[in-house]
Amino acid sequence: MTTLPATALQLRSLIGADGTLDLSLHEVPVPVPADDEVLIRIEATPINPSDIGLLFGAADLATVAVDGPADRPRVRARVPAAAMGAMAGRVGLALPAGNEGCGTVVAAGASAPAQALMGRRVAAMGGAMYAQYRAVRAEACLPLPAGATPAQGASCFINPLTALGFVQTLKREGHAALVHTAAASNLGQMLVRICRQDGIGLVNIVRTPAQGALLRGLGAEHVVDSSAPDFEAGLVNAIAATGATLAFDATGGGTLASQILVAMEAALQRKAGGAYSRYGSDTHKQVYLYGNLDAAPTVIHRRVGMAWGVGGWLVFPYLSKLAPEVVQGLKQRVADQLTTTFASHYSHEVSLPGALSAEAVAAYTRRATGEKYLITP
Repeated sequence: MTTLPATALQLRSLIGADGTLDLSLHEVPVPVPADDEVLIRIEATPINPSDIGLLFGAADLATVAVDGPADRPRVRARVPAAAMGAMAGRVGLALPAGNEGCGTVVAAGASAPAQALMGRRVAAMGGAMYAQYRAVRAEACLPLPAGATPAQGASCFINPLTALGFVQTLKREGHAALVHTAAASNLGQMLVRICRQDGIGLVNIVRTPAQGALLRGLGAEHVVDSSAPDFEAGLVNAIAATGATLAFDATGGGTLASQILVAMEAALQRKAGGAYSRYGSDTHKQVYLYGNLDAAPTVIHRRVGMAWGVGGWLVFPYLSKLAPEVVQGLKQRVADQLTTTFASHYSHEVSLPGALSAEAVAAYTRRATGEKYLITP
């Protein structure tokens, strides 16, 4: 039987009433699993954009400073006074972070589902994964195929279920094809593979020629580069070729959502043969913002007709609307194609203290495509 330590490390984020952000490692008791829970020794957990949002809140990243010893670094930053109102609900709370992770079950509650996972390597979601140990409900775990590594299992939920959720949304809302921005990300590469498997038209918007070449190497047919001088014309052509009337935008702010809607409207007008209507096409065009890479206001230019919408989209609220058997089917697809369709790639692996080093913080807070960090507690 495995002898467990009494305490272990957990990374927490605290915003004080004076506007100071404090990221540090806390020594916390190792949880004892309840009857329907398992205790996971965390072996790998990714830093996703949603995790960065919790870690740093509204802090000004230009004010980040790191001090303390290498095995217990401390990150501090300032939250601007104007942003403290939005942070009011978390002031004084030392919040654990980390949406998902992977590890080995080292203790289990008395229930049959929990006992069945004893000794298994599993992926799990539920927050507080930036820790050495985490207790979660057995039903929140995804047993991994034999031979799967911690790195392969670490990102089983956020990116794979988001990409599959995009496709589910397309089907439920009756769209024929979709547009995706920041498309060279790990999530974007998964979406390319899914859409090829499922026969769904996909327009990929990237920011550099190298990103475009990466996606074409995966078999992506329609790739447009937002840095190219003919970007808008190329976007209209790609949307016209696929019939896309749905988009998922990771940037959030700026004018990209507007450019997509305008291109959709232009493609629809082209299909209509130039027939004039002062209200534009009556085909609904929808952009969902699911990320916040650009913190500027979202600007929509009104050359989009009248049949359009912009809204927010988050994976877990969306999944909660689906039937349990549908969600289980999506999870099983991830497990079955873990090393192919849903393979993730990491640029760096760091320990828990390493995640708080000045070099690591500066890198992953840039949220650059291809710069994905994996914590190995």
